[in-house]
Amino acid sequence: MKKKVFEAKDSEEVIEWHALDNKKTLELLNTNRKGLSNEEASKRIELYGKNELKGTDKVKPWLMFLQQFNSFFIYLLLIAILISAFLGHWIDFFVILAIILLNSFIGFFQNYRAEKAIENLKKSLVPKARVLRNNIIYEISASGVVPGDIIHLQEGDRVVADIRVIESRELRVNEAVLTGESLPISKIANEIKEETVLAERINMVYSGTSVVQGSGYGVVIATGMNTEFGKIASMVQEVKREKTPLQEKLDSFAKKIGIVAIILCLLIAVLGISLGMDKLQMFFTAVSIAVAAVPEGLPAVITICLAIAVKRMYKVNCLIRKLPAAETLGRVTVICSDKTGTMTKEEMNITDLFFNNKKFNEKQLGEEKSKEFEMLMKINCLCNNAKMNELYNRVEFMGDPTEQALLKIAYGSGFTKNELKKDNVIVKEFVFTSSRKMMSIVRENKNQRISYVKGAPEIILERCTHEMINNGIVELSKKRRQEVQEVYEDFSNKGLRVLGFAFKELKSKKDITEKDAESDLVFVGIQGMIDPPREEVVGAIKACQEAGIKIKMITGDSLITAKAVCAKIGLFGKAINGKDLEQMSEEELSQKIGDIVIFARTTPEQKLRIVALLKDKEEVVAVTGDGVNDAPALKKADIGVAMGVRGTDVSRDVSDIVLTDDNFASIVKAVGEGRRVFDNIKKFSFYLLSSNLAEIFIILFALLFGLKLGWPTALALIPIQILWINLITDGMVAISLSFEHAEPDVMQRKPEKAQFFTKGIVGLWFCLAVLITLGILACVAIIKPIDAIKLQTIIFTAMVFFENFNALNFRSFKQPLYKLKANWSLYGLLIVAFILQILILAIEPIQKIFGVTSLSLKEIGIIFGISLLLLVIGEIFTIAQNKILEKKKNH
Repeated sequence: MKKKVFEAKDSEEVIEWHALDNKKTLELLNTNRKGLSNEEASKRIELYGKNELKGTDKVKPWLMFLQQFNSFFIYLLLIAILISAFLGHWIDFFVILAIILLNSFIGFFQNYRAEKAIENLKKSLVPKARVLRNNIIYEISASGVVPGDIIHLQEGDRVVADIRVIESRELRVNEAVLTGESLPISKIANEIKEETVLAERINMVYSGTSVVQGSGYGVVIATGMNTEFGKIASMVQEVKREKTPLQEKLDSFAKKIGIVAIILCLLIAVLGISLGMDKLQMFFTAVSIAVAAVPEGLPAVITICLAIAVKRMYKVNCLIRKLPAAETLGRVTVICSDKTGTMTKEEMNITDLFFNNKKFNEKQLGEEKSKEFEMLMKINCLCNNAKMNELYNRVEFMGDPTEQALLKIAYGSGFTKNELKKDNVIVKEFVFTSSRKMMSIVRENKNQRISYVKGAPEIILERCTHEMINNGIVELSKKRRQEVQEVYEDFSNKGLRVLGFAFKELKSKKDITEKDAESDLVFVGIQGMIDPPREEVVGAIKACQEAGIKIKMITGDSLITAKAVCAKIGLFGKAINGKDLEQMSEEELSQKIGDIVIFARTTPEQKLRIVALLKDKEEVVAVTGDGVNDAPALKKADIGVAMGVRGTDVSRDVSDIVLTDDNFASIVKAVGEGRRVFDNIKKFSFYLLSSNLAEIFIILFALLFGLKLGWPTALALIPIQILWINLITDGMVAISLSFEHAEPDVMQRKPEKAQFFTKGIVGLWFCLAVLITLGILACVAIIKPIDAIKLQTIIFTAMVFFENFNALNFRSFKQPLYKLKANWSLYGLLIVAFILQILILAIEPIQKIFGVTSLSLKEIGIIFGISLLLLVIGEIFTIAQNKILEKKKNH
């Protein structure tokens, strides 16, 4: 697709449209102030395509389903299916196939439902644009806008393309979604310096931003993927989505399990044949070992656990788009958060005031009744173009955010614009411009005219000759001006946007000039405002800090403003702006990035760079954001958290999680749920793997020593028995461990960055597997079976009983059972598992399927009693461990 509409259409020259005058701009775009003809617009649609963004990260349903199979564990199970089919073990074949399909369908439906929920969050209305064609204004779909179109912009419009402004009538645009700048930017129609950075190009408006005040005209210079918005969307496509830490660790573990299974098969087959055993029997024994080594149910149990967690997280306003994200969130070590609209409300509020020679914050106003305060609030209302609607018990403010802030504080103090303006009609208005930096509205009340003025404090002070103070009006001395100037500078250094306020009584009834309204003023006071933090962010930041999670603010706003917001929410540390960041080498930034808390005036490329470096340092990174400028970093992060209400389609499409209430505090709740998920995955994974290790031990023992000890067979368990234990008994019980309550210290401990499977955990598996093996051998020694089927029945039943009690040992790594909240799903499934095992032993047709015989009540009692000892030993160990830890804390 060609990118230019000027004569040299195939030129790769980059045009700096902001540096061109209006005449040259229109000439290069082959258009004029009357707009394109409809015929020319149709031709350009053919040339450039529709003004639309390509999908950023959407996946077709069929591809989404196939992605569920992209796991080494699933590959391992598929190999097991082929082996089962080759051996004619059709029950094994169908059971493992069912597990694979269950795992895939759960993952698919969860992801599909999340995508549908995202679609429902998107705006249902197609954006419109007013274009000038043949000197007539038409309202058309945004997709029909082409380069060279003349666009009419006015308050409330969403900008649908990149536009060079050619006429501005106090045009102001909110660019937070693109640059991160929280304040609206005034736009002009003149050319500016070529080296001006994007965030400061005041004669350009960009796709995705919104007009908050004034009106104007502009010429479209780029549409669709060629806009700044589109360039970032393209950058997102180039960022490769990586597997989550859990997926990587499970894949790594599955590979190790596969290697172990193959080695065991070969060793056992060679060993058995060398000892003179039957080759066919040794083949079946080797297959049994392979089946025992692979925890077939683990992928499905993890998927079910994550699906359960997704449902819980949705209740705290976190919509999980990809299942593994539910667990990864629990191990986040760094949250890189945007400021505007994420930590702040994306609105302006007055926080600091100065009048009558006193400083106030908004909470200290109380019952303030001074004449100075009354006049200050009147100016707020009467020198103001924002609107307020009183609807029943609710008040709605509309217009420029700065002017809304003035109305809000006045309304909170008992002054209402709607009431005041009834008796104070407008006579004349002198609007705010970027060159004048002030505005005034002259109003008349009972034949008395007063000019109400506000603007930049230094400009207001220049125009003032007197000051309203101590219930009177006194001359404004040079010393007094300096004192007020110092207050202004103090407010500015706190990151506040500061305005000065004044008034003047007009005696003349003649036509009022700008000089009449804005000279010889009476100074009243100054007010400082800021985009305030969300109330709940302070608590959320504190909770993150207690949980060992580092917070970094990455914003397009100024360094002073970012520091001011961080000070209010309790976030302190080193700060850096984008220009200094650009000059730092990768090595230098890598060394310092851990200490930097605030990144200001950053570009999307810099945000992406920050995230990449943090990941290189093995941090688990979550990135929050709502704008298109956040999208590349959202995709690169381990967890991308997009805003559901304020967020753009691009940011939501590439995210892992969407906050349906845009509330930063919801992330903290979700982190707690994520940590609960991670703990529970560890619990049932370790439970399954320790149980599998015990199966391997007992099979190896029977093979090596069984016949020598007088056992009737060296085959301890047949494949169908192992499959029942791994998938049905273990699997059902493991799922119930997903419902375990969160550990008491879930948000008071540091994130777990260690390997999922540590030496200590392997040691725990080994000890438990040895205890289970010794217990089963004790059952065999006491019952003394006389045939192979009876021996296998005892081992099979003992393994089920031992593993059921072993599950109770994994309910908590830190507290004994009597201190834990009841997990009724686990208790219920353990009872079901015991009952099913008894039914297998009691019903003759089922006995034949599983290759078992019946056991007497005494024999079952012996197995139950010995297996119960495993739980007793586990509880004694946990209690002893707790006492040791308590002693260490006390010392």
